[in-house]
Amino acid sequence: MEQLRATAKQWMARGKDSAARLGRHGGARLAAMYRRGHAYLMTLPPGRRAAVMALWSFIALLALLVAYLLLLIPLTPSIHDLRQARAAAPSTMVAAGGKELARFDQGLQERVTLQQISPNVVSALIATEDHRFYEHHGVDFKRLAGAIVHSLAGDPQGGSTITQQLARNMFPAEIGRSRNLNRKLKELVTALKIEATYSKTEILEAYLNTVPFLYNTFGIEMAARTYFDKPAARLDILESATLVGMLKGTNYYNPVGNPERSLQRRNVVLGQMRKHEVIDDKRYNQLVKRPLRLHFERQSERAQTDSHFTAYVRKWLIDWADENDYNLELDGLIVHTTLDSDLQQAAERAVERQANALQAIADVEWSRAGVPSSTSTGMYASMQSGSVPFDYFWKSHPALVDAFVKESADYRKLVAAGGTADQALAQLKGDRAFISALRKSKTRLQAGFVAMDPATGALRAWVGSRDFAREQFDHVAQAARQPGSTFKPIVYGAALEKGLSPEHVYRDEVMDIKAADGTKWRPTDMSGTTGRDMTMRDGLVYSKNTITAQVMQDVGLPPIIKLARALGVRDSKLAAVPSLALGTSPVTLLEMVNAYASIAAQGQARTPYVVTHITDRDGKVIARFDQAKPVRAMTLESANTLTDMMRGVIDRGTGTAIRNRFGIRSDVAGKSGTTQNNADGWFIMMHPQLVGGAWVGFNDARVTMRSNYWGQGGHNAVLVVGDFFKTALDTGKLARDAIFAGGKPPPPPRRSEAMEPENEAVEQGGDMQQTGAPPAPLAMPAEENGAQESNGRAVPQEPAAPPAPPASPAPFTPPPPQG
Repeated sequence: MEQLRATAKQWMARGKDSAARLGRHGGARLAAMYRRGHAYLMTLPPGRRAAVMALWSFIALLALLVAYLLLLIPLTPSIHDLRQARAAAPSTMVAAGGKELARFDQGLQERVTLQQISPNVVSALIATEDHRFYEHHGVDFKRLAGAIVHSLAGDPQGGSTITQQLARNMFPAEIGRSRNLNRKLKELVTALKIEATYSKTEILEAYLNTVPFLYNTFGIEMAARTYFDKPAARLDILESATLVGMLKGTNYYNPVGNPERSLQRRNVVLGQMRKHEVIDDKRYNQLVKRPLRLHFERQSERAQTDSHFTAYVRKWLIDWADENDYNLELDGLIVHTTLDSDLQQAAERAVERQANALQAIADVEWSRAGVPSSTSTGMYASMQSGSVPFDYFWKSHPALVDAFVKESADYRKLVAAGGTADQALAQLKGDRAFISALRKSKTRLQAGFVAMDPATGALRAWVGSRDFAREQFDHVAQAARQPGSTFKPIVYGAALEKGLSPEHVYRDEVMDIKAADGTKWRPTDMSGTTGRDMTMRDGLVYSKNTITAQVMQDVGLPPIIKLARALGVRDSKLAAVPSLALGTSPVTLLEMVNAYASIAAQGQARTPYVVTHITDRDGKVIARFDQAKPVRAMTLESANTLTDMMRGVIDRGTGTAIRNRFGIRSDVAGKSGTTQNNADGWFIMMHPQLVGGAWVGFNDARVTMRSNYWGQGGHNAVLVVGDFFKTALDTGKLARDAIFAGGKPPPPPRRSEAMEPENEAVEQGGDMQQTGAPPAPLAMPAEENGAQESNGRAVPQEPAAPPAPPASPAPFTPPPPQG
C-alpha cells in the first residue's frame, strides 16, 4: 500500500513539472509563431497578402459560427420535443359512454394524412417554397447563400426551406419571431434535427397540417373547407395555387379581402410550377387566364364549447391543466365526463319540443287584446302563423318598450355621439329593423334543464338554453331566478327535522306575520282561504302559502336557511325574510336540483360533479376524481317522509300532468313553482335513479307568459320534465319499477284529479342575476285573481276524471293548488 502511495506522489510531481514547463514555454512558442507568420506575410505581394488575410478571417469567423451553433444546440428543441410535437393532438372531452363531446383544438384544425391531400397542393408547395426539398437535409445552403447575396444587394429574399418553416410553426416560443441572425440560426439547427428525426413525407404532412390560413383556421384541410367548401383531397390546381400563394403573406394575399393580389400571387405560383416542369407552357397559359373563384364559408367556431355542459367543464379543466402542467391543445388527453349521451339527447329534444310549443303560446297570447282560452298546445301552433308575435304587448306597454330601447347599446351609442335622449329614442323607435330585432330578442322564451344522479352526484344531462349557438348564457348554473314554490319542500323538511309530523294541523286562514324590521307581511292564496284545518302534508301538496307561512313561523328562518345550505343551495344569497319560505330569494336551477337530489338520497347531500377521470393518449389514467363523500343534510326518517309528501304533488297536486299527460306510473315525487306575474316557471321531479328539473321563462323578467294557466310551472316547466322522463323510461334508461328506499308507495291513480292553475303569492317578480351585470328590473306586483283571463273569464281545464282518494285523511275539502 505504501509503495502505491509513493508511486502516485511521483506521478503527481511529474505532472506538476510538465504543466509548469508548458506554462513557461507555451506562451513564448505562440508569440514566436505569430512573429514568424507576420514576417512571412510582410514578404508577400500586397494582393496575395490581402487574400491570405481574408482567408484567415473567414476561417476565424466560420469557427466562431460553428462554436455558436454548438452552443445553440441545447437551446433548441430536443429530439424528444420533436417527437412530442409530431404526436401532438388536441385533448377531447367524452361522455360516460365514450361519445365525443368537444375537442380542445388550437383554433379550427383537422389533421389529415398526406394521402388525404391533393397532389396539386404538394406540387405547388414544393415548386414555390422549396424546389430542392428532396435534395437537402433541412437547409438549402445554396439557396441560403443566394438569399444572403440578394439581401446585401438591397433585394431581400427568403431562404427558408419547408423544414425551416415547419420548425418556426411548431416551436414559435423556442425559436422566436424577431427577424435577426439568432432566430435564423435556431431555425437552421432545429430544421437539421427535424430532418434527422422524420422522413420527407412526415415533414410535408406536419407542415400542411399546422400552417395558418386566417380566420382562426390552421392546416390545409380547414383552409380548403373555408375558402372552397371542399376537403383538401379535392382541391384542383388553381385552388391549390391560391392557398399556397397565401403562405407568403396570409393577410396581404387573402383571396377574400384582396382578390386582385391573390390572383396575381396565384399566377406567380403557377409560373413556379411551369419553371420546375410541373406543368407545361400550354397548360400554364390556359390556367393564368382563369378568374379567381371562391366558395368562401367561414367555419363555425367549435371553440371548445359545443354546449353549456362542455363550457362549464372547460372552465374547471383549464385551471386543472395549469396546476398540473398539461397543455389541453397538444397533449391529447381524454377527459371522461359524467354526461349520459342518451339522456342528454332526450333532454335537448324535450327542451326543443316543449319550448317551441310554449313560444307559440306566448306569441299568440300577446298578439291580440283577448287571451285565447285553450289548454291545448296544438291550438296555438296552428294560430301562430296568422299572428304578429307580441304585437299587443308592444302596443299595450309603451313605457316598457321605451325602457327596452334605452337599455340597448344602439341607444347609448347615439347619445354618446351627441344626440339627445329624445332624439335617440325617436330615431330607434322609427327604425323597423332595430325594433324587429329588439322584439325578437326580448320575447324569445328560454328554458333550462339539468338531471343529476342522487346516488352519486353525477350530472347526467344539461341544457342551458334553447340553442347554445344563439344563447350562451346558461340557465342551469348562471341564471339566478326566484324558485317560487319549489323552495317549499325545504321549509317542510326543516319542520320535519324539528319534530313536526306531516299530519300536524294548521288553520287555513290569512294572517299577518311581523318581519324583523317591524313590517307586516300578509301571504295569501289565489284561491282564497277555507278557514278550516289542513294538515302539513296537504299544505305542501296543494302549495298553500298560508300554511307554508305558518310552518315557517314555527320553525324559524335560521333552520330553513341552514337546511337549504346543507341540501345544496350553497352559493346563492338567501335573504332572512319571511317571504323566503315562498321562494323569493333567487337561486340557480343546479342548486335546486342538487337540493332535491339530496332529499331523494335519503338526506345524504352530494356535491355535483362532472368529470370522473382523465387519461393520456395511451389510455393510462393520470387523474381520477373520486366522488365526494356524502354529508348528512337531514335525517333519513325526515327525508323519507318528505319524499312521501312530495309524491302527493304528482298524484293529486300541481304535478298531475306527469300522470295525466305523460302517463308516467313510476314512483316519482316533485314540486312545481311559479313567481309573480308568471315570470318564472319551475318543475323538479325525483325518480329513485335520477332527479331532473326545468326552468321556463324569459331572460328579461318584465316579459312574461300572459295567462295564469300557461304561466304556471305546473303547466309549462312540467312539460319539459315530463317529456324527458317519459323518454328515459320508455328507452329503459330508468327502471319503471324502481322505488324510493323509504318504502313502496300505494299504486298511483290511473288518472289524477285535474287541478286549477297555480299562482304564487311572492313579494317580488322573478329576476335573473349574473355576476358583473345589473339585475333586470322587477316585474310589477299583480293582484292574485285566480285562474282567469284578462277579461275575467275562467280558463277552461282539461276534462277531469273522478277524483282519486287522498293519500291521507284530511278534515277539509281540498282547494285548488297554489304552487
